Amino acid sequence: TSRRQRQMCIRDRPSTDTGGALMSEDKELKQWKEKLFYQPKNGYDQIDAEQTGEIFAYAEGYKQFLDAARTEREAVKEAIRMAEDAGFVPYTFGMELQPGSKVYVNNRGKALMLAVLGQQPLDHGCVIAGAHIDSPRLDLKQTPMYEDSELAYFKTHYYGGIKNYQWVALPLALKGVVAKKDGTVVDISLGDDPADPVFCVTDLLPHLGAEQMKKNGREVVEGESLDVLFGSEPLIVEDAEETTEAKPAKKEQTYEEQIASTAQKEAVRAHIMQLLLERYGIEEEDFLSAEIEVVPAGDARDCGLDRSMVIGYGQDDRVCAYTSLVAQLAIEDPARTAVCILVDKEEIGSVGATGMASQFFENTMAEILNLMGKQGDLALRRCLANSSMLSSDVSAAFDPSYASVFEPKNSAYCGRGLVFNKYTGSGGKSGSNDANAEYMAALRKIMDDSGVKYQTAELGRVNAGGGGTIAYIPAKYGMNVIDSGVAVLSMHSPWEVTSKADIYEAYKGYKAFLSA
Repeated sequence: TSRRQRQMCIRDRPSTDTGGALMSEDKELKQWKEKLFYQPKNGYDQIDAEQTGEIFAYAEGYKQFLDAARTEREAVKEAIRMAEDAGFVPYTFGMELQPGSKVYVNNRGKALMLAVLGQQPLDHGCVIAGAHIDSPRLDLKQTPMYEDSELAYFKTHYYGGIKNYQWVALPLALKGVVAKKDGTVVDISLGDDPADPVFCVTDLLPHLGAEQMKKNGREVVEGESLDVLFGSEPLIVEDAEETTEAKPAKKEQTYEEQIASTAQKEAVRAHIMQLLLERYGIEEEDFLSAEIEVVPAGDARDCGLDRSMVIGYGQDDRVCAYTSLVAQLAIEDPARTAVCILVDKEEIGSVGATGMASQFFENTMAEILNLMGKQGDLALRRCLANSSMLSSDVSAAFDPSYASVFEPKNSAYCGRGLVFNKYTGSGGKSGSNDANAEYMAALRKIMDDSGVKYQTAELGRVNAGGGGTIAYIPAKYGMNVIDSGVAVLSMHSPWEVTSKADIYEAYKGYKAFLSA
């Protein structure tokens, strides 16, 4: 019977009816509504106290990962440490591989691939979870140091999509490496330890900001003005003689003598040069071969009085990298080979030797195929085409403070579980992967069978903007790929927010997929 017919039956009943039939009818209507209508629910509404404890405990490990992995290099180091603890070994040419083998390949310390060999032949395809481990930030320029008005600064070039004004008047840390000509590589880490100094980009006081406040958001702080304040104390050189007379240049001047000479005109810069030499053994010229990133200083923290969320830097996309990684580490003797790939450079187009657009993934799969007795290009092509992948990347969480750019029925919400983005792109789905319906249906079954809470979403209203992920790159091999990840508030800001319930559901979802 139709709903209208059922409602008519209720109205036509005699007034002597006890009401039991009415309650039964209401229950039936509720059951039909639950069966016929899609009604996403908040994850916390569907769990008990014990499950809440599991979610919160899982988030503690995630926060520790965020603190240890503020850059792609640190993420790779931490992932390798976790992988080796779980029984993974580095892949070496000619090693013996068999079903159940656990191996990883480190790509220049900035990308990582892990595989658990399955029972099925590799040319039957793999199940793959792929995330990126780079995040928006500031990078030091190759010639960064200068002094102005007795203050020392480092010049920067922003990386990825940022709002410049969010990076001023904020405690910052320096992370990275300096590669010297003698082959040594010096690790730089300043600002993490509570005993360390921090750095900042200065801002203009509102009392003098009348003209600045007339500018649009893109111009309030110019990209070329994101210089990091580095020091203010001058170097005092004993018995230094100031003179305007030209002196004959020495053929071989030591670096210490160069510092003393610099102190004649730029004493603060000279002091910074001296401190860098004393602490790290590096000279100013060594910045030509350095990769030093400027990131927010401070650990990830619980957010909200109920501690239901996590606030921290780099959650796009390390929240998906961590959950994919931990899911991969939990896989034992899969039917199909399970792969987790963590790549660099997604925020600037997945370019370079450590980005998804490189041939790192294909080359590694070809190596493994060769050791498993499957040589040749055709075997590799079959393996890739028969594979299925989750492009593990975050989605924009609906924010009621900026509701005008979201379409409520097709937005991701904090607390409603793992997000599937069938397509991203912009405008008319430009640049999108757009997964096929059959693949989405198969994923729905995997998630439902495993009790994973999930939702679907688009990236904002049509024509409100848009974005992309690595999904379109592996899709070129003919494999099924879809974007899936965690909803994030304040995405691409120095401090992003995620729901602990969503983080845990992402882990469960990735594990279910890699086990399928």
